[in-house]
Amino acid sequence: MIEGVLVHPLRQIPDERGKVMHMLRCDEPHFERFGEIYFSLVYPGVVKGWHLHREMTLNYAVIVGTIKLVLYDDRESSSSRGEIVELFVGESNYVLVKIPPGIWNGFKGVGTQPALVANCATLPHDPAEIVRLDPFDNPIPYVWALWQR
Repeated sequence: MIEGVLVHPLRQIPDERGKVMHMLRCDEPHFERFGEIYFSLVYPGVVKGWHLHREMTLNYAVIVGTIKLVLYDDRESSSSRGEIVELFVGESNYVLVKIPPGIWNGFKGVGTQPALVANCATLPHDPAEIVRLDPFDNPIPYVWALWQR
């Protein structure tokens, strides 16, 4: 795993009316602070990435559908520099993925339905704080293919 990244199982409470899906509580040890919550809808086969945040920590959970979340560590001082991690996150793997600043990340909608990604970020969105790369033309050693190993 990449240094500083956390994958935390999340609780779902189903009953005959539907279910409650937990995401993040302020009394959990991995909670840092609240900046904003937003949702990103991604269609099947579409890639949203690459980007990194200089200061913001991301807390992703996929509440509908499934994504392939890819992380790349290019931080000079990191013990996991150069590592790539693929995580399939969604209805069948309902987890919170905490991504610290400085980690390149992107995701691709997989399956047959759109996926809805929730992010509880530690800071409000600031365009000056984010760095973006083209998902297909960049120096990151990753190809957004159906299978990557």
